[in-house]
Amino acid sequence: MTGDKLDRTVEDKRALVRKLDAAGWGMLFIWIGIATLLRIGWGVGFLGIGIIMLAVQLGRMRFGLRVEGVGLVMGTLFAAAGVWELVKTRLGQEPVPGGLWPILSIVAGVALVASALLRKRR
Repeated sequence: MTGDKLDRTVEDKRALVRKLDAAGWGMLFIWIGIATLLRIGWGVGFLGIGIIMLAVQLGRMRFGLRVEGVGLVMGTLFAAAGVWELVKTRLGQEPVPGGLWPILSIVAGVALVASALLRKRR
């Protein structure tokens, strides 16, 4: 009986993870569609993506699920990129010259691919 209850709990958590992930992806695509149709710009677009990604992680935390480090980092980076772009637009120039964001984006992507390839299965 105890094993059956444990299995149900694990299945319930898996179902909740799938629902949260699906809702997050759905909100992300809806936001991208709205941002594209309204041509609101990269700053607000990136900021919205970051907020959605961070909200999914907050939802995971709220329901007692493991927070995904990648989602947390990527959400923070997207939000920071949005703020960066908004500040750049307001100032009329980049806060740090030299196109730092594309370089950081490439480094983050390489780090994610490398971590996926080097990660051991548990």
